[in-house]
Amino acid sequence: MSRERRRVYNLFKLNLALQAFDGVATYCGLRVGFQEANPILVMAFHYIGVGPALLLFKMKACGLLFLLHRHADHELVPPALHLLAAVYTVMSLGPWLLNYLTLLSRVI
Repeated sequence: MSRERRRVYNLFKLNLALQAFDGVATYCGLRVGFQEANPILVMAFHYIGVGPALLLFKMKACGLLFLLHRHADHELVPPALHLLAAVYTVMSLGPWLLNYLTLLSRVI
């Protein structure tokens, strides 16, 4: 495997991990009383329930990642995977970690 393909594959795996983290953190966070910030997701929760909505949205996101990975040789795929990882780090990983650290500080 070439160095560039390995880089794209690693970005792909990172993005899958971020999607999994986001889904689990959201589900668990809602169970302990945190609120979801994405209004589209909140609306989906209302219509089809939390579990099904999260599963549907995460499957869609992972499907996009698989499509990007399938076209790994395209010049826009590495920047797209970088951008997606950055967005999920800032909009999901960071806020959920902060929420859980705040919750932990109240318990200790």
